[in-house]
Amino acid sequence: MAKTSPKYINRELSWLEFNQRVLDEALDETTPLLERSKFLAISGSNLDEFFMVRVGGLQQLGEQGSGKRDPAGMTPAEQLEAIAERTQRMTADQYACFLNDVEPQLANEGVRRIRAEEATDSQIKSLEQVFEKEIFSVLTPMAVTGVDDFPLLVGRPLGVCIRLEPVEDSDEARYAVVPFGSATKRFVTLPSDGGYHYMLLEDVVAMFVERFFPGEQVAECVPFRITRNADLGVQEDLASDLLSEMQQVLDARKQSDCVRLEISDSVTSRLLDFIQRSLDIERTQVYATPGPLDLASFMQLSDLQGFEHLKYDAWPPKLSPAIDPAQSMFEQISNGDVLLYHPFESFDPVLRWIEEAAVDPDVLAIKQTLYRTSRDSPIVAALIRASERGKHVTAIVELKARFDEARNIEWARNLEQAGVQVIYGVRGLKVHAKVCIVVRREPQGIQRYVHFGTGNYNEITARLYTDVSLLTADEELGADAVSFFNSITGYSQPQRFRRIEAAPLGLREKVLEMIESETERKRHGQKARINAKMNSLVDSQVIDALYEASQAGVKIRLNIRGICCLRPGIKGVSENITVTSIVDRFLEHSRIFHFYHGGDDRVFISSADWMPRNLDRRVELLTPVDDEICKKRLIAILKTCFRDNAKASRLLSDGTYERVGSDGNKKATRSQETLHCEVNEAVKQAEQTRRTVFEPYRSPEADV
Repeated sequence: MAKTSPKYINRELSWLEFNQRVLDEALDETTPLLERSKFLAISGSNLDEFFMVRVGGLQQLGEQGSGKRDPAGMTPAEQLEAIAERTQRMTADQYACFLNDVEPQLANEGVRRIRAEEATDSQIKSLEQVFEKEIFSVLTPMAVTGVDDFPLLVGRPLGVCIRLEPVEDSDEARYAVVPFGSATKRFVTLPSDGGYHYMLLEDVVAMFVERFFPGEQVAECVPFRITRNADLGVQEDLASDLLSEMQQVLDARKQSDCVRLEISDSVTSRLLDFIQRSLDIERTQVYATPGPLDLASFMQLSDLQGFEHLKYDAWPPKLSPAIDPAQSMFEQISNGDVLLYHPFESFDPVLRWIEEAAVDPDVLAIKQTLYRTSRDSPIVAALIRASERGKHVTAIVELKARFDEARNIEWARNLEQAGVQVIYGVRGLKVHAKVCIVVRREPQGIQRYVHFGTGNYNEITARLYTDVSLLTADEELGADAVSFFNSITGYSQPQRFRRIEAAPLGLREKVLEMIESETERKRHGQKARINAKMNSLVDSQVIDALYEASQAGVKIRLNIRGICCLRPGIKGVSENITVTSIVDRFLEHSRIFHFYHGGDDRVFISSADWMPRNLDRRVELLTPVDDEICKKRLIAILKTCFRDNAKASRLLSDGTYERVGSDGNKKATRSQETLHCEVNEAVKQAEQTRRTVFEPYRSPEADV
């Protein structure tokens, strides 16, 4: 039995509880059916990444013989044991949800997965054509004579393992593998009288598998999928060319250790034993499933056309009433800070601002950090356009952004070819800060415009994640942003900032200072309160400071989407701390911090969660929001999140969560719906106001 600390929750088990909350949305019958399918797919995708990164890293520690305990008191071996037990239960829950609930209901609505024995004559004829034209010519069977020559397979894509009957006068089984590859289409559409009928690629291959082996008898054909360790990093101290070193890391992932084998539970013990020995994995790493592998691929169903009644009602982003489409973004930002809350408010003003800057003859320079961008990024295109027009453009492209390394390498090369000054991050750190600076020549002199954000410069995820954008022409914030940027790109020593804080320099200290300030105020009999919203809370030093504040009587409300290692409700330690988590149609991603500060509210937005990696091993920003209108809005957003009793769960002291729920006396509040409605109402009122303003026609001579 693992030794656990009463003060902290294990990070990995806390993350698994987050993924359970995602799965709970798939189990929730009030969620539209195709959205339930989507949440099921997200829970599968999340689990894939968890194995690739967290389990892979722990497995490496275990192989090195590490007995070091985490803050919760667990060794790597104990964590792996607890993870295996929890993920086996979670996998069973996923397939029970899919096979017994979601899939039968989809079939009733006309979205049907067809098994081989269910196919009609016309469907079989169609499948034969697809197999001959698109599958047989593309897929390549690979003979396997023994454990030692099992092919090196890339992690995540599916394949089938085949056992052939022995030849005459031999009892020796023969094996083959048919890998599918990542580009192969998984869903094969079938003709039907209505709805959408499909068969999975592995089932089509199984139907016609003997055509790969003419004259042979196939004894067994089983789909399987491996997950490899992706927790591989570049040794930056030895890297003379980071671009080349990152490419080598991507190549190394293709042959790293296997951390999980998913396989159909129809597999015989003989074939399973062969695959296990070939991959050199333990039985605890095998996940035998009763349904289709790779549930993440079922995300594709959420885009089906003609089934809108099975989806959420559309909530398209609205243009903020603070933005005038007919007016230059520079003029609007000059008039006062602009705060946007995505995805309820459109990300387009940020894009428009950068695109305006690219072609504005008065813009001298653009400086921007890029962590994760979209495949056809309009922001990258704007930076290239700006450079081609002779502007000084600098981009910090973080090559070490996990799973986006290949795309960022490509962007870095494209930007360099266009003449952009590209910085590949900072040695030993990841640049995770979200900041863009535009330097413009104006009649009164040089003016700096800055965007600070909690999310990436990605117009796609800006429609899916809740995030904050702050556009400002504030002189001190502009000066800080330039100093911050120049300290990254040059060899200069980091400077003290006027108002912002950066990790790994002073951000941790600032957070602790603000918590301790509330603690001291409470000890002196003053009102004290902390409200914070983030993705994860892991750092034990910050947790201890929150415990101390709680013991002093400070009321602390935390809204944490994912990992939370703090245990609320411990007598004498954390009675004054409540932790809730919201999982809804949009991914909660914004980081907002509010400290009461004796009534002089201090409000911040940040790119950083309260985790050791963010505070110590990444370049992050903590930005104060001092504009009264913007500040009040952020406080109101926090209050709305804390009122949620429809999609929120409460963390209990044992590390489990329970749905908050309405107690009958309180009105049901779904925070994302409330925020969506508030933006719609604000836009509506702004339109009505504009319609009541009389604008007379003027004589052309009046403007002469």
